[in-house]
Amino acid sequence: MNYPAEPLAIVIFILFVLVVLGLSYWFARRARSASGYYAAGGNIHWGVNGIAFAGDYLSAASFLGIAGMIALYGYDGFLYSIGFLAGWMVALFVVAEPLKRMGKYTFASAIDAKFKSRGVVLAAGISTLVVSLFYLIPQMVGAGALITPLLGLPFEAGVFMVGAVVILIVATAGMASTTMVQFIKGGLLIGFSLGVTGLLLFSGFSTSPGEEGNPLHDLQTIELANATPGNIELKNPSYTLIEEFEAEGMVFVKAEKDNLINFWKLEEDQGILTQAQSIVTQPGQPDLYNGAPKEEGKFFQVGHLSVIDGKDNVQTGPVNLLSFFGIIKEGEVVRWGSQRLYDGNSQATVYYQIPTKGSEILVPGQNFKIDPDKGASGADRVNFVSLMLSLFLGTAALPHILIRYYTVPSPAFARKSTIVAVASIGLFYLLTFFIGLGAMTHGVIDLTNENMSAPLLARSFGLGIFAIISAIAFATILGTVSGLIVAASGAVAIDLAHKTFRIQLSEKKMVLVGRLAAVTVGIIAMALGVAFKNMNVSFLVGWAFTIAASANLPAIIMILFWSKVTAKGVIASIAVGLFGSLVMILLAPETFSQVYDLPASSAPMPISQPAIISVPLSFLTLVAVSLLTKKKDEVE
Repeated sequence: MNYPAEPLAIVIFILFVLVVLGLSYWFARRARSASGYYAAGGNIHWGVNGIAFAGDYLSAASFLGIAGMIALYGYDGFLYSIGFLAGWMVALFVVAEPLKRMGKYTFASAIDAKFKSRGVVLAAGISTLVVSLFYLIPQMVGAGALITPLLGLPFEAGVFMVGAVVILIVATAGMASTTMVQFIKGGLLIGFSLGVTGLLLFSGFSTSPGEEGNPLHDLQTIELANATPGNIELKNPSYTLIEEFEAEGMVFVKAEKDNLINFWKLEEDQGILTQAQSIVTQPGQPDLYNGAPKEEGKFFQVGHLSVIDGKDNVQTGPVNLLSFFGIIKEGEVVRWGSQRLYDGNSQATVYYQIPTKGSEILVPGQNFKIDPDKGASGADRVNFVSLMLSLFLGTAALPHILIRYYTVPSPAFARKSTIVAVASIGLFYLLTFFIGLGAMTHGVIDLTNENMSAPLLARSFGLGIFAIISAIAFATILGTVSGLIVAASGAVAIDLAHKTFRIQLSEKKMVLVGRLAAVTVGIIAMALGVAFKNMNVSFLVGWAFTIAASANLPAIIMILFWSKVTAKGVIASIAVGLFGSLVMILLAPETFSQVYDLPASSAPMPISQPAIISVPLSFLTLVAVSLLTKKKDEVE
């Protein structure tokens, strides 16, 4: 969708960025030592740190990605929220206090506390870099998606803008300003999400889409003379059948009328074709909507509650928290699905309507295939379990989350910070359920960019609300990216340069190397953000959780609770978990489809979430290698 620039949004955005840069300048004077740069001096209050935890954790995946997935799939999108929140139980009850006692600046320092091994530090430092980069990708994708409607700039401009601002924040002030940015944006994000939810409840529901709604909510159909796949014949002579596609068990027909290409989806139960909308991309030609030029700002803003309690002309007025779900449950929602088709020299992404009972929206099954009676395969169910496993185990192994424990004075403060974080994050995720369902039922979903569902819902309540929410979403990305780059720069300066390669660095030089590393990692993150621009940010974050859970968590757990663990066992576990999960991700169906532009069916891996394989493999590797090596601390 094309978005015009809005002056008010631009002014609010610029003001916010100036405030953030002002904070960075203020704290830069206090970040001259390694402790000040990497851990904010270890003097952050537990309450501030708890909100900063939430600000760090509630990334683009939470605000943009989860809301977008709920807007498309309902409860299935909310399962990401449940997995993300459940992971904090591991952090609270297992990791928080021991990690504070073991480490000082980086994740690797805690892992190596027992061994004093260069090999352990090297493995943990590389793991920190890889996990941070994979977590940075969805933040950059979210930045590009957000800047487009906010400032009317191309996707790539948003990625480079966020990268430049964050590099400036981290390179100047490190963890001190990062903490304050995360604290402020965490509080604002929760506060204004409450506000949007209140406006949503006050506005109620309507079965008539808004003025920007898609004009084709009513399903248009064509009768067929023959509905047999492979031998379809159209009854309407004004349409010329061009060709037929089959993808993911569905049949699509490409037809032409009055020199315009149209796509239709076969409804096999009824023997009819239901019209679908499409973006057709051909070499040397602009994107086309159904063979016609794009209609700026309107065509792909869709989705609405078509029926309420059996009636199709209803406006409910204000609703409360419980009746909100009750009305959806008794209604029917026009959802939209999509399918990418490959046609020689051109590609078409086809969008088709899916009328769905509201009661089905509020239970699993619209995205994750888990019921064998509804066509779920064994691979589908394994993929779902694997995703939940990675979300549950990954939180306590994310380097940028773990280093926040070093910003408080004591292990007790680490535990209190985690409790505040869990409460704040839980409240926010509950709000995303309302916001995502609101976008689904209020005709504000941009099918070409599902990550924009929450900001577009805010836009439906007024440009001012949209501008503020978008600026806060931008702050969300800034806060998370800043934390990730601090973690990555610490891995380079302390873990790799100082400890592994034994380069003698003074406090001042350690900070300088960290700043140079921040610039380098930021530039790499910008390039990767552009490469992965078409993917949902929550899905991408799921991959980062998988790598963290596979590479880092087995080492953390076994060092804390198993006396026979050895340095070589830790090194082997990190290596197997890191590279095993990374290779499986690069060979996954989603990567083939969304990154390589190849059919998903050609991917060697049958599942897109490999945690169910890589996490146990990493644990087993650690145990086996530890038992085969000498039980002693090794200096390497």
